[in-house]
Amino acid sequence: MGRLGLAILLGLVFLGLFPGRGQVGDLVLRVLLKEVSAGEAVRLSLPQGEVRAWLGEGGVVVEGKAFPYLDLEGPYFSLEGRSYRGGVRLWPEGERLWVINRVALEDYLLGVVPAEMPDGFPLEALKAQAVVARTFAVRRYAPGAPYDLCADERCQVYGGFSAEKPRAKTAVVATRGLVLSYGSEAISALYHADSGGMTAGSEEVFQKALPYLRPRPDPYARGPKSSWRMEVDPATARKALQALGYDPRGDGPPQVLKRSPSGRVWRVRLLGVEVEGPEAQRLMRLLGLPSALVDFQGWLASGRGAGHGVGLSQWGAKGMAEAGYGFREVLGYYFPGTGLSALVLEAQVP
Repeated sequence: MGRLGLAILLGLVFLGLFPGRGQVGDLVLRVLLKEVSAGEAVRLSLPQGEVRAWLGEGGVVVEGKAFPYLDLEGPYFSLEGRSYRGGVRLWPEGERLWVINRVALEDYLLGVVPAEMPDGFPLEALKAQAVVARTFAVRRYAPGAPYDLCADERCQVYGGFSAEKPRAKTAVVATRGLVLSYGSEAISALYHADSGGMTAGSEEVFQKALPYLRPRPDPYARGPKSSWRMEVDPATARKALQALGYDPRGDGPPQVLKRSPSGRVWRVRLLGVEVEGPEAQRLMRLLGLPSALVDFQGWLASGRGAGHGVGLSQWGAKGMAEAGYGFREVLGYYFPGTGLSALVLEAQVP
């Protein structure tokens, strides 16, 4: 695999991600942990003591003083019984107070990898997850926004210091600074639990076709959801259609009319309504199905896999690692044409 293009590295330096002269430092991410409603207090435990804050006139109120926003330095803190590395920023946004963890990229990954992949998976699979999670985070870095990432499945699940595991830490340290790149840019590093035997093209779920996110056979994906059956509740189906803005006008069960290149639902008729494209995939999720790689017999759904199917299959990575493949080979298979590149380097900054 290649190295990160010079333009990307220089771009990061000019944005001020690396401090001063000397060794290149860690990128500091801002992760939204909690939204606090007006009138509700947030309690934080820091080395210097407990802090109680709320949204009031003039911004963040602490001990009777109001601040436009407030940064509390770490090196760690606790929120609602969970500990996090780094510091915390309290940021007013409308009628809410945002609690944002300011944390170095590599420390952030220590709380992501074990939250996203079981610690018992082979080390090479955990390394692949670490690289993908790091790339995902770098791609989401947004200097002009109040925060870069959320802490749940809408972004990546982040459990902080409380979630850290020794083997996941080994994987993060072993891959320190490595990201996936394509054409000198960090890629859209998507992943899911189990492809069901065939990954999906990015346009099947996210509308945009990317050259490194193509449908691929995935024979090593053999997770607990590799094969499943479940009943679809007509009442749930009606609510799902209404959530998408459709008006159900029949009582017919799901019928697949067209499939995507990976075999997933692309056009479906349900309760007298036809839904097509990525919205059909979203409908499958709203029905509570593990994936859109599914067949229907009346209201009985029989399917394979879990998740959207795009990018890295976590159970596939496990199977490849157990078959003797290293993390570089795993990443090369699920993201064809990409390069494994160094983001954090021992280098002199001009």
